[in-house]
Amino acid sequence: MFKKILIANRGEIALRVIRTAKEMGIKTVLVYSEADAGSLPVLLADESVCVGPPASSGSYLNIPNVLSAAVMTGAEAIHPGYGFLSENPDFAEKCRDHGIVFIGPTPESMHALGSKAGGREIAALSNVPTVPGTGVLESTEDAITHAEKIGYPVLLKASAGGGGRGQKIVRSSEEMQVAFNQAAQEAQSYFSDPALIMEKFITEFRHVEVQVMGDGNGHVIHIGERDCSIQRRNQKLIEEAPSTLPADLRDEILAAGVRLAKHVNYSGAGTLEFIVDPDDHFYFMEMNTRIQVEHCVSEAISRLDFVRLQIEIAAGEGLKLQQSDIRLEGHAIECRINAEDPDKDFRPAAGKLESVHFAGGAGVRIDSHAFSGYSIPPHYDSLIGKLICWAPTRDLAIARTKRALDETVIQGVKTTIPLYVKIMQNAFYQRGVVQTNFLKTRMEM
Repeated sequence: MFKKILIANRGEIALRVIRTAKEMGIKTVLVYSEADAGSLPVLLADESVCVGPPASSGSYLNIPNVLSAAVMTGAEAIHPGYGFLSENPDFAEKCRDHGIVFIGPTPESMHALGSKAGGREIAALSNVPTVPGTGVLESTEDAITHAEKIGYPVLLKASAGGGGRGQKIVRSSEEMQVAFNQAAQEAQSYFSDPALIMEKFITEFRHVEVQVMGDGNGHVIHIGERDCSIQRRNQKLIEEAPSTLPADLRDEILAAGVRLAKHVNYSGAGTLEFIVDPDDHFYFMEMNTRIQVEHCVSEAISRLDFVRLQIEIAAGEGLKLQQSDIRLEGHAIECRINAEDPDKDFRPAAGKLESVHFAGGAGVRIDSHAFSGYSIPPHYDSLIGKLICWAPTRDLAIARTKRALDETVIQGVKTTIPLYVKIMQNAFYQRGVVQTNFLKTRMEM
């Protein structure tokens, strides 16, 4: 087992990894930017190294500086968390070149699955259905040609990214020129890769994802599925596990996820994302070759520590769990508490947290790096923390989440908490009638 690992991330996921590492008796090194010098993860890590200015490009995405910190401190492995360098195969290769273990899949798997275009090809080889679409588009003219074959509306998507960045809905050839250029520029800005693919735009669907773990030697298991349909601008707000899909459809999606991950001999934690249309047809979208923000709800129903599993696999201890060992119990809901104003189109609300009081009680978990007096930097995403509530049934999980939201107090900035209270009280949500357009069609904002 590793004696020391470096965490190449910030915020709640950095703190999450630190906690598991400490429980495993592993020393931690945290890299941080100048903007995060006073953050909780910096204070709790065994060692901390400043790797650059507030801008991500000069710090958390600065591969030479991150690797130098690992070499300088004697870290044997690097946990990338999510975002930043977590799905960068070049970074994983450079770790290997320096004799440092990358806690995640191999660079080869990341190359194969890291782009949406590559994922579509592997899905086809794995007999997993995909939305009608294309590989990487060469130009606006190429996009128009394919769109006319597929049929409008279509969705342009950054091949290299996720989180709704570099996505544009296009409803006509006249819209394509502007949309193509905007999506490509956004993809270049966020992922340093302007490549775009296209898919048929399905106007109403559920977003369901499968959690997998693999050992890199052909052994892959699933740890259930999550419903992540409550979103704004293609970015998730609320996730729950398990989904409310029919049992036979759930089994098909889980089997498809494992089949695809086995095809690339996957190693570590990964998530396969699927669309489910109103007729219960499902289609593979992409695979995230990292731990997800919403992994906590799957941990809650499985009673497993996914970060521990990641570290054990990366350390060569393999994946000891068999599919028959997985016991999923109860229901869990996660609310991403963001510093945003839902009444103003989710405008970011960076600033100082004057007072913070998180909920507690049975079945309530808080993953957050925030504290009273903490100032949210404007340079990164707006996530303050995650509220995860588990209960034996979905109805009780909803009631518990509502109670915990009412109990949580964050003063100083606008947050998404009031919106989540309304959602927990919404009759459609309570019945499990959710789609990605839920906020527009099922809520009075």
